[in-house]
Amino acid sequence: MTQDSFTPHPLLRNPHLQSIFASTGPRKLLVRNRARRLLDDATTHLLHCSDGVRLQGELSMKADNHKGLVIMIHGWEGCANSLYLLSSGARLYQQGYNIFRLNLRDHGPTHHLNPQLFNSARIEEVIDAVKEIQSCFPHHKNFMAGFSLGGNFCLRVAASASEHEITLNQVVAVCPVLNPLNTMDHLSNGWFVYHDYFHYKWQSSLRKKLQYFPELGYGDVMPQLKTLKAMNDFFVPNHTAYDDTTSYLLAYSLIGDVLEPLNIPCQLITSMDDPMIHAKDLADLASNKQLSIELTRYGGHCGFIENLKLESWVDRRMVDIFDSTQ
Repeated sequence: MTQDSFTPHPLLRNPHLQSIFASTGPRKLLVRNRARRLLDDATTHLLHCSDGVRLQGELSMKADNHKGLVIMIHGWEGCANSLYLLSSGARLYQQGYNIFRLNLRDHGPTHHLNPQLFNSARIEEVIDAVKEIQSCFPHHKNFMAGFSLGGNFCLRVAASASEHEITLNQVVAVCPVLNPLNTMDHLSNGWFVYHDYFHYKWQSSLRKKLQYFPELGYGDVMPQLKTLKAMNDFFVPNHTAYDDTTSYLLAYSLIGDVLEPLNIPCQLITSMDDPMIHAKDLADLASNKQLSIELTRYGGHCGFIENLKLESWVDRRMVDIFDSTQ
């Protein structure tokens, strides 16, 4: 399981540095420059899912000479333009893959599309979105790649792919959320920077949602919700189908038998020093010959920054994995 294929520059071995560089900091300008072609070629598409749900994403597609379509999903409170997604997407696009970067509900500029709030258990609409993407943009080969919560979604889609007539040749999940109960505990009791970051991002997203749907009516209570725990304890019983936070978090967990139905190749890449998703949770996944686990010593959370040019090793690794199916 453990591999030494990723060896970062000695100055980049701190897991917090890796995690921060994944989505912010000095990589912003560098990544956007590298992703210029991907962004310039992108067109926005509205996806119509069941029950009137609408999702949105960005398609970058070459006219010919492509290797297939990669549907990419960002992490919690990220978006289709998150740095880690642009970085990997740009590398894949450069290497001949067409790219669809999907925004989850209420992520990116999509708060106006659906009256109900996002929650991580809403797997059906993501399955519907993947089906619609494949129907509208058929390719001879189809792939998925996701980071953090997006990796969790990708693996859940893969586990039900045959049931929903979704065609996938390979899935890559980078630092996917494995046991949300443990991840929320790490966020709440670990380094305060991560807790405060996600608390701020979630509050900002919820305020933006109220601008479009003031009837949701939670504006007055928001200032009282000072922690992620307090937010979950309020929003779960009031705005999801679950009675309590524990039930909700377990609803999108990957532990136990969730991945037993996998019948397509899935590569899970994560690091031993991830400060949010601990490698010990890997032991609680179902054993499945279609699931390969690549556990590195370094990398932080979705970082894997390998050199002082701030390039990500996981971008190259993803290309290698998808190319192996060609």
